[in-house]
Amino acid sequence: MDVSARARLRDRFTELVGLHSVPGAQLAVHHDDQTWSWATGVARHGAGTPMTAAAGVPAGSITKVVTATTVLALVLDGDLDLDEPLCEQVGGLGSLPDAGDITPRHLLSHTSGLPSDTAEVTAPTLRRLLHESGPALAPVAAPGAAFSYSNVGYLLLGHAIESVTGMPWAEAVSAIVLGPLGIDPRMVVGPGSCPDLVTGHTVNRARGTVRPVGQSITPVEAPAGALAASAEQLVLLGRALAGNEANDLLDPGSLKEMRGAVPDAQPFGMADGWGLGLAVFGAGDESVIGHDGTGDGTSAHLRMNPATGTVVAFTANAGSGFAVWRELADELSGFGVPITGFDPMPEKIELAPVPQGCAGRYANGETTYEVLHTGSTGTHELRLTVDDEPFADLTPLPRLRFAMRDCDTGETDQVGRFLPGRTGEPAWLQVGGRLARKVG
Repeated sequence: MDVSARARLRDRFTELVGLHSVPGAQLAVHHDDQTWSWATGVARHGAGTPMTAAAGVPAGSITKVVTATTVLALVLDGDLDLDEPLCEQVGGLGSLPDAGDITPRHLLSHTSGLPSDTAEVTAPTLRRLLHESGPALAPVAAPGAAFSYSNVGYLLLGHAIESVTGMPWAEAVSAIVLGPLGIDPRMVVGPGSCPDLVTGHTVNRARGTVRPVGQSITPVEAPAGALAASAEQLVLLGRALAGNEANDLLDPGSLKEMRGAVPDAQPFGMADGWGLGLAVFGAGDESVIGHDGTGDGTSAHLRMNPATGTVVAFTANAGSGFAVWRELADELSGFGVPITGFDPMPEKIELAPVPQGCAGRYANGETTYEVLHTGSTGTHELRLTVDDEPFADLTPLPRLRFAMRDCDTGETDQVGRFLPGRTGEPAWLQVGGRLARKVG
């Protein structure tokens, strides 16, 4: 990027952060062997502490990229096998129903069939968690049969890391991945937790409210979402995984496994495909890879273009940062940054009738989704609740798909779908990449 493009990108970044009422955000870009970064706003609404380029933002599920990279490093060393059942390689999984056929490859690519989450996590260890929640962790699909995003799967991978290395997860990923990349490990919870992190916020632009929120993740859940990082640090991780720079982290074959879309993995609404730890956006030479993360009131996004070595990272201390990223990613190519956005919304909204038989309850582990008729007419005749809390108003689209208007933010920026059963009526729901089976 030339000086003019960098200035325009900085100004547009700052403008979008303000438009979406985000208290503070970071943007880092690595392109043509140079890295630029910007920060704007404050670290906590009402406190006046400025957001800096070095501040640590809870990065949510981008943590899974670090967990996946660590697992593949252990595979490279011969300590784990991608295609052998995990329960035969590590102990402590006896309480997990139907775990015998689940491999690390399934877990890394979210094709294990395991549900996304357990109920409220209070157990101090994964072993206790599996014992307490085992019956509720019955698979929603057979291993390898379908994509269903699973935090539980990454908890199992974290358990495997601890079993193989003899170290706590945070210590192991710091030694194997973060440390060699020059990333100072900062965690939201557990060993290595950092008290001086950026605060997350909930934002409702319609009501004009911005509220600080705390992070609710527990130490047991750390392998799925405990990392805190700056956008600059996420760029360091992305540069190592893009495959254009020499490093001792992974070999070319392992990087190819991470970046290559797994057959039959269809992360509808999240990405176009999924590899072993990374999402795939687009296809062929134009594809980019990366991962998104959501903490409590934070939003983080990492993208890499393997063809050019370009890496972009964005963090925000508000959930509305997702909307900032969506707009910014679509505009990056105009600033000379070869990264494309991913918009699951169709270019033209074509309305469809409410699908017959779609109303009812759908289950993914202990999470219950319910589709309700609102009694209204027009665009939003359906509402989706999650564990009986309003989640989104649904606009039916062709082919059993629907657009979702978030009940809290009012944003319509995500899509989901129903999947038919034998009768042709909806028997499954897929939201945020998670499959839920109709139960009533």
